[in-house]
Amino acid sequence: MPDTNFPELSLDKWRGTRDTIHAYTKVMGAVREALAPRTKHWWHISLRPGVTGLVTPPITAGGTSDSFAFTLELNLMKHELVIATSKGDHIRSALNGQSVHHFCDNLLKILTTLGIKPEIDQGEFQDNTEREYDPVAANRFWQALGQIAMIFEEFKSGMREETSPTCIWSHHFDMAFVWFSGNLIPDIDPSDEEMADAQMSFGFSTGDEGLAEPYFYISAYPMPEELKKTKLPAAVSWQSEGWNGALLKYQELVNSEKPREILQEYLSVMFESGRKLMK
Repeated sequence: MPDTNFPELSLDKWRGTRDTIHAYTKVMGAVREALAPRTKHWWHISLRPGVTGLVTPPITAGGTSDSFAFTLELNLMKHELVIATSKGDHIRSALNGQSVHHFCDNLLKILTTLGIKPEIDQGEFQDNTEREYDPVAANRFWQALGQIAMIFEEFKSGMREETSPTCIWSHHFDMAFVWFSGNLIPDIDPSDEEMADAQMSFGFSTGDEGLAEPYFYISAYPMPEELKKTKLPAAVSWQSEGWNGALLKYQELVNSEKPREILQEYLSVMFESGRKLMK
């Protein structure tokens, strides 16, 4: 039987819930961006996979003499927004499909009671439309994302060069990490770390306008022409419309009796080929 750790995630069956979770993460990302110190490659605006959902790393609040840390979490097992602080506060608010405006307003009010006042553009979060939120679909998504995150972390452990955190990006709503070859790209200002670092991206998307189903992607910057000649595993194809890279549809894992092996082979084949060409 297929491994149930990779549940069905057909986007047409949970798109409304996916879009709701996506919208809520944008609010959380805005709060983090307002308060967190800048880090390269914009890691300071991303979320992380946690134990029970999508979380921020600790964020510093308060002044120099009374600073403390707090975290935000979308708990997709108990379906709550959770705000915790290093002072011992632990505040929960149910996720029930409330509008983005309500979610944002509620979060900011809670933060204010804790002495946290992030300056964000609330005009981006004025939509008062009630949202779709299916707890079962949200839990399936988390079950899949949690397993994928663990495999990403295991794979990263074998990389000697620098890698990024495994980030959840609220703009595209994908989860990804980056491997850096250590080389700078010729004729690019070395101080522009976003464009000057040779790198490969390894990620997972729930689906988008280009492909309306969950998929994995691996791409390189700059893209070595020889990388496109890599002998791909049977379930993997080369993508050239919209972006260039190796594509593995999530459904291949759902249908397989050995989904982890399929994902691990995909990561390994592309990484080994890219490393040889980019080092």
